[in-house]
Order: sequence, then C-alpha cells, then structure tokens
Amino acid sequence: MVASMSVADAVDEKLLNLLQRQFPLEPRPFAVLAAALSTTEEEVLARVRRLKEQKVIRQVGAIFDSRRLGYQSCLVAAKVAPERLEAAAAVINGHPGVSHNYQRTHHFNLWFTLTVPPGRDLQAEAERLQREAGAESLRLLPTVRLFKIGVMLDVSGGEDAARRTDESVPAPAEAPLAPLTAAEIAAVRALQQDLPLEPFPFATLAAGAGMSEAELLQHARRLLEEGRMRRFAAVLHHRRAGFVANGMGVWNVPDERAVAVGEQMATFAAVSHCYQRPRYPDWPYNLFTMIHARSTEECEHVAATIAAETGISDYALLYSTREFKKVRVRYFEW
Repeated sequence: MVASMSVADAVDEKLLNLLQRQFPLEPRPFAVLAAALSTTEEEVLARVRRLKEQKVIRQVGAIFDSRRLGYQSCLVAAKVAPERLEAAAAVINGHPGVSHNYQRTHHFNLWFTLTVPPGRDLQAEAERLQREAGAESLRLLPTVRLFKIGVMLDVSGGEDAARRTDESVPAPAEAPLAPLTAAEIAAVRALQQDLPLEPFPFATLAAGAGMSEAELLQHARRLLEEGRMRRFAAVLHHRRAGFVANGMGVWNVPDERAVAVGEQMATFAAVSHCYQRPRYPDWPYNLFTMIHARSTEECEHVAATIAAETGISDYALLYSTREFKKVRVRYFEW
C-alpha cells in the first residue's frame, strides 16, 4: 500500500486505479464501479467524496485531445531570473490557455503548457507572455510525435517502478474529423466540468447543457471513439497519492533512432507521457518522458533502467520543485 494517510485501504486503492483508467459512461456510473468492487453505490460515492475532500482526487471529468478539438498546444520552456520567477509565473498563470506551470531544476527553470483556440497564433501568444513575464529566453517545444499520454498512477504499490506495462500503447488518432457541431461543443463544455458526486451525475451535467442524459452520453461515447476525448477519468494529486517525485526525463537520441526508442520508452509503467520534440542549439534533447515515482531514488532507478535498455546515456532528469498551476484547459469558453 502507498504511504499516504489519505488512501485508507485496499478498496480505496482498487477504486483509484479504476477511476483513473476509464470512468463508466453510464447513467449510474458509481453503481457500475460498486459492482466491480463488490460493494454498494453509496459506499463508492462516500469513498470518492472523502478522497476528493482529502485532495487525493483532483477532478473527475473528460480529458480531451486539444488538437482533435481544433486547438493548438505546445510545451514551453522559459529562462527566468530567480528573483523574477514568482512574478513571471503569476503573469503566465493568468493566461486561460496555460494548464500546467512548474519550476524545474534547469537553467530553463519555468515550464508551462500553452493551448490556444482556432484562429489564434500560438507563437505570438508565447512571445507576448515572454515580454509580459520578463523571461530572458523562451523555447517552444511542440509535439513532433506522440508515443504515450495518460497519467495512471498505480496506488497499490509493491511492484518494481521500472517494470514494463503489459497494456498496449494505443496510437494517437489521426483520421480527419468534421468540425464540431453546436451540440457537440455544448457536450464538450458539459463533460469538462468536475463531475457531480451523486448517483446520476450525467443527468445533472446534461440538464445544464440543455440536452437529455442519453444525448450527453451518446456525445461522450462518440467523442471518445473519434479520439477527441482521450478518456473520461479521475486525475489525482500526485503527492497526496504517494507519488512525490515528478521527473521529466529528457533524452538526446539520434534522430534515426527516435521512433524506435520512443516506442520502447513508452512501455515503462512509470512513464506517463512520452514525446518527440524539436531540438535547439542550446537544447539538445529530443525525447521527453514524464516519470512519476515515490522518491527521487525510484525516479532515478527508472531513468537508469531506460538508459541501460535503450543505450541512451545522454539524458537529464528535471524535477518539479514548485507547482504554480495545474488545471484543465476550459475549451470553448474563452
């Protein structure tokens, strides 16, 4: 069991693992979860409410692929003078398209994700933020190739952090899509809200969107099938769930090996995200792996195992030392 006072027992552990994978898109989802856990709907709701109050669960809702919704997004690395860091972070946090913003252990010390809606210029937005925040330099690191995405923390513990996952890593959706209809946009707005913790939560969301529960669930399933929604799931507060080390592994991989090595890195269970991104003269790393572990030693063990198995020795682990912002982008609301 994870050393977290908020995760009370094995039922909590199983419940959290289920919630992270795929929340049931059904009229009574907590009853479906209860059946899987051999307990009652009331018991599951009580546990989820407690875990939410204790800040183990951050949110339950839809996780969308911004690109498949017509948005542009990018990881941005900024170099900010230490004495200006908090003020710069506050400026960047004020942008509605910034979902994550962390201080990390590197001379590029402020890392954030920036998402902009159709018709907005992402590079111009980033350059404006650089000016307003007073960043010395800034590097845009868009996704060249996605190998894996999806934070699913195994809260049961007890296994080697460097183990491989036996789950397949699905290829990202690439099929062209028709523009979203007004009803689909209304469904996106509803599904991105934090799910009400009640027996018929989708009925409540649907009422707010001016549609029936059946219509909202139909939209949700279609958005999932089309790859516009990555999954509907719980997102945890990593530290409250026992995962206190958040290391961004950056790797200098020969370009001709990038695809093969990226696919190999994606098979590690502790790796939640794996991307190929561009290099710069002052940034030689082209593969990125997010590693979530219970200690820095465990994080380093995972990275060392990846290095040994891939033969890539030129890498660095950038740890997050402060979380300035972590929210979900609110689509079609700004």
